[in-house]
Amino acid sequence: MAMRFEKKVVAITGGSDGIGLTTAKMFAAEGAHVYITGRRQERLDEALNEIGNGAVGIQGDVSLGADLDRLYAKIAEDHGRIDVVFANAGVSESAPIGSIDEDHLDRVFAINVKGTVLTVQKALPLMSAGGAVVLAGSVAGSTGIAGLSVYSATKAAIRSFARTWTTDLKSRGIRVNAVSPGMVMTPAMQAYLDSNTGAEEWMQQTTPFGRLAQPEEVSKAVLFLASEESSFVGGEELFVDGGFIAV
Repeated sequence: MAMRFEKKVVAITGGSDGIGLTTAKMFAAEGAHVYITGRRQERLDEALNEIGNGAVGIQGDVSLGADLDRLYAKIAEDHGRIDVVFANAGVSESAPIGSIDEDHLDRVFAINVKGTVLTVQKALPLMSAGGAVVLAGSVAGSTGIAGLSVYSATKAAIRSFARTWTTDLKSRGIRVNAVSPGMVMTPAMQAYLDSNTGAEEWMQQTTPFGRLAQPEEVSKAVLFLASEESSFVGGEELFVDGGFIAV
């Protein structure tokens, strides 16, 4: 296997399950020093066992700056630098217009938008030219899926961050891009499908490839955007959605 990330220092928020965990495993397998965050210590410990390769976990919530400070203080102590940030932590909740309450607004924006800003901004003192930031977007940021207006708005913000931060950081040589999955068969998605009859069939019908993605398919795109293979790619949104948006 190619070792594109030998001795690179990689920080992944929301790395204890789903796409974040799969991506952490891939980075570790390619030689990276991997640091992940997660809100539940028990699940974080299980994830670290799955990742292996000396991965380190810091329990915390990305919407709380102090929790991210603990993550970056540990990385600074261990390595003094960060090469890759995958700002992956996020929450998806649905509420149609007319039923949106303030708790829903505050929670989804705090984790998805505020959390992403803090994750990247607090990493910058440890980053230098050649560093890469990958943001977790979604097809929801580019289309109108019923009941997902607040979530979709947060993902549209993520897409905007990739553009504006590319401009902000161009003098520092730090690349910023977003990866935007479609429907992915994560544990959370499986739980949703199990309790919503017909949902999987609808997803398959609306995706030209006729199936949901596997987490590994999204993770491969993250590693591409984080690697030298994408050295002239900046401010982009890479859809990994089986053609959902394009067709």
